[in-house]
Amino acid sequence: MKTTDVLGASFSPDEKRVLFTSNQTGVFNVFSVPVAGGKPTQLTRSTTDATFAVGYFPKDERVLFSRDQGGNELTHLYVRTPDGQEQDLTPGDKHRATFHGWSHDGSAFYVQSNEREPGAMDVYRYDARTYARTLFFQNDGGYAVGAVSPDEKWLSLDKPNSLADGDVHLYNVATKELKHLTPHKGTATWKSATFDPASTALYLLTNEGTEFTRVVRYVLATGKLEEVEKADWDVEYTTLSRKGAWRVTGFNEHGRIVIRVHDVKAHKPLALPRLPGGAITDVVLAPSEKRMAFYVNGDRSPPNLHVYDFATKKTTRLTDTLSPDIDADDLVDSEVVGFPSFDGLKIHAVLYKPHQATPENKLPALVWAPGGPGQGTYRGYLGFIQYLVNAGYVVLSVNNRGTAGYGKTFFTADDQKHGREPLRDLVESRKYLASLPYVDGSRVGIFGASYGGYQTLSALAFHPDAFDVGVDVFGISDWLSALKELPPVAFRDALYQEVGNPETQEEMLRAVSPLFHAEKIRKPLLVIQGANDPRVKKAQSDAIVQAVRRNKVPVDYMVLENEGHGFSTKKSEADTSVRIREFLDTHLKNAPVPAPPKN
Repeated sequence: MKTTDVLGASFSPDEKRVLFTSNQTGVFNVFSVPVAGGKPTQLTRSTTDATFAVGYFPKDERVLFSRDQGGNELTHLYVRTPDGQEQDLTPGDKHRATFHGWSHDGSAFYVQSNEREPGAMDVYRYDARTYARTLFFQNDGGYAVGAVSPDEKWLSLDKPNSLADGDVHLYNVATKELKHLTPHKGTATWKSATFDPASTALYLLTNEGTEFTRVVRYVLATGKLEEVEKADWDVEYTTLSRKGAWRVTGFNEHGRIVIRVHDVKAHKPLALPRLPGGAITDVVLAPSEKRMAFYVNGDRSPPNLHVYDFATKKTTRLTDTLSPDIDADDLVDSEVVGFPSFDGLKIHAVLYKPHQATPENKLPALVWAPGGPGQGTYRGYLGFIQYLVNAGYVVLSVNNRGTAGYGKTFFTADDQKHGREPLRDLVESRKYLASLPYVDGSRVGIFGASYGGYQTLSALAFHPDAFDVGVDVFGISDWLSALKELPPVAFRDALYQEVGNPETQEEMLRAVSPLFHAEKIRKPLLVIQGANDPRVKKAQSDAIVQAVRRNKVPVDYMVLENEGHGFSTKKSEADTSVRIREFLDTHLKNAPVPAPPKN
């Protein structure tokens, strides 16, 4: 747990330094580092609340960053001046505010805030010099705000109809008129990506008429749609450099984001540097277009920040995040595997095999249920997984039906079926694990966080003999109350379409909520909950723990007092990891093997 997490990148105005976020102090804070390499400089010094870098101001050394309080997700936007002074630009104790980009000329920036109405994320334009603001877009329609055109005449707005279907609208800033760009029949995703630098076209992501999401562009003057880029994988994003010389596209290939950088004028991809330790991710192009920052992330190498110079083709590594106490050779590489589910549908998964696992030394195994719904598994360095694998557990991270990355049909196969077919995919994964010669098929547990925590509770309640233990981290136990408590935002309606409507489908939601079937849970359970979690309220975990304890089975309950829906400090992450391992060692690895039934 001494491994450092780093993320984000922003070039200083002279492009001599890069801003990023690191938790090397134990709590996420903002750092900067020279592009030529050297010791990073710590700029913020929070000891309690996670602080994340947003970026340098385009014309001076001021820095924007965001911070919430104890994981409550009421983020505010702050400015730090070169003398170390900090100012909250979005004061108030009941709303959240997020950064939404710079104006093309750098004289202003955009901020989304729900201070006017809890369920409406409006857009404000802040003057970069005085911080004076004006309302740029009043979001009464529940839109997900997309991109602002460089000339500030247009704003793209995404309207999710469900998790698998959505539309894009174009907002005229001067006239306040909306134009629907993507009328379609059937289920199709449409999302806005970015405008071109000349404000003549809007790049869109869609899977209308195809299985996989691709890139198209909408020409503003003519309304013509032009095909841009596609592959046999979903496009996750596409973005352009400030002047349009480079376009970066990320594809989801079996849970690993594969990057393409295109030379726009030459109409060909750039040959990216080949670096040891993993794949290139999270590319950020410098405003001058002379260099780019990116991360290299591998299964046995945590993400490290690099800078690449397009002219010299030189790559400079700026961080060193793997703990010196860890030998990378002791870690393991993942393997993508597949197996048929109960109905023959092929399910993909990511397998982590401990070095010590052999047919002569069969090890216990764990099924990792993905988050979401629909989130899927991402490959790369996962410290907690490596910790469990090193401790002697085979781990199978399953992309059950409904997870993203395997096409539209697969993604929509879980709609209104949660707690049933997707869960059975996880149950079938035990059979796959038991077929491996180095797995002890009599000792298989399940664990997951958020929606994966719900899947864990569901497995124990609806298939009580499928797994031997369960670990639920921030998981929903009662869909009825969780869905009723959602604020009236666009995502709520999409989630109703995906999971169910508590006003009209109460019986169905009750049937798939583990809390109402807790009497069936007979296997040891560990529940972990953030006291300040705004998404899965502590009452959800309190209720399931109380209900399962009545069954006289071992239930361990860990409440993180200063955390929300995740970990803001390394101490919380480490404490949780140790607690999970101790629970698994007690109730799975070292539990007595039940005697075979007598004839």
